[in-house]
Amino acid sequence: MPMNVQTIAGVSDRINQIRLLTAAIVNKEILPHENELWVARGDDAPEATKRRAKELRDGVKDKVKQAGLWAPHLPEEYGGCGLSFLEHAYMNEVLAYTMGAAALFGVVAPNSGNQKILAKYGTPEQIQKWLIPLTEGKLESGFSMTEPDSPGSDPRSLKTTARREGNEWVIDGHKWFTSNGKRADFFIVMCRTEDPTAPAERNGKMTQIIVPSDAPGLTIVRGISVWGRDSDHCEILYQNVRVPLENQLGKTGSGHHAAQDRLGAGRVYHCMNSVGQMWRAFDLMVQRSAEREVHGGKLETKQFDIQAARLMTIHCAERMDSGLDARTEISAIKVFVPEAYHRVVDRAIQVWGAAGVSGDLPLAAMYQGARTLRIADGPDEVHKILIAKNVLGRHHAGESWDFGN
Repeated sequence: MPMNVQTIAGVSDRINQIRLLTAAIVNKEILPHENELWVARGDDAPEATKRRAKELRDGVKDKVKQAGLWAPHLPEEYGGCGLSFLEHAYMNEVLAYTMGAAALFGVVAPNSGNQKILAKYGTPEQIQKWLIPLTEGKLESGFSMTEPDSPGSDPRSLKTTARREGNEWVIDGHKWFTSNGKRADFFIVMCRTEDPTAPAERNGKMTQIIVPSDAPGLTIVRGISVWGRDSDHCEILYQNVRVPLENQLGKTGSGHHAAQDRLGAGRVYHCMNSVGQMWRAFDLMVQRSAEREVHGGKLETKQFDIQAARLMTIHCAERMDSGLDARTEISAIKVFVPEAYHRVVDRAIQVWGAAGVSGDLPLAAMYQGARTLRIADGPDEVHKILIAKNVLGRHHAGESWDFGN
């Protein structure tokens, strides 16, 4: 069934136009071909089916570019359409109504996050060498931060080091869950570059460095199985890997701040994606209940989660768009929205019965995605601690928490 997108009172005409244009492409070009667009990605699919799928995807991408919606996260000078943070957030809830649509709009993790980092921190030479080809689809990239022997919730504890030798960085370390590892032409690697033996009590010890995937000493050990299936989240060894000093992104020691720039915005986008997928799950649930008269509780109770998740995320995006401190709000939506997403999809699966966990519907993939989000970009527990610290900090300073009044 098509998504029903209406104009929103109180937001700009541009946001409404973006949402309506995006919905038109989703409804006309993507939803009718949803199973054909992605089914051919398996190696065992017939060649004709693969060709047909690629033709369909390329056709959608052409329509997106004609509508001026390609790469919404990037400025126009780098091949994007230059949406503001808030405009992109509103766009994401419409895109996410169908799984995989973001890729057809030029927003593919981890490439999109890496593009943002390159656009903000990259030198003119790095932009020409890495960012422009990445945006044009001529290169693929990976983000290499998480390590098997360090808690992923604390980037300051990372052990991978980069030491200067002449005009080169020499990198040694062990990473895993490096996204897009099998296809990447280069990785953005988080390294410790200041006194590797010292305690990690300061943020300024981390630097992000661009490493080509064919650099000597870089070994892709394996693709790590996720939810019982092979994935391109790879385990990688960096053993005496040498790259030029000019491959450093930003100033030495800016890596932690750059990672927070990347992850903070990504958390809002993930949550708006979750809202869009809850919207789809809710529509599917209502449709099934109307057709089969299956009763899993009052349907109106299912919508509260979606409304709360959406309003919280939009409030957070508005604060970020205005340049206000949104650390508490980011952590709050990171905890609440994936849990709400999980509940909504779980109810939709229950209403659909066996069909809900089949490959005929997107619900099974949504369910796995919702559970994964409670770990990705920082587990729930870390964000709860951050919320408590921020709220109690204001209390001890003699201030009350601002609930928007």
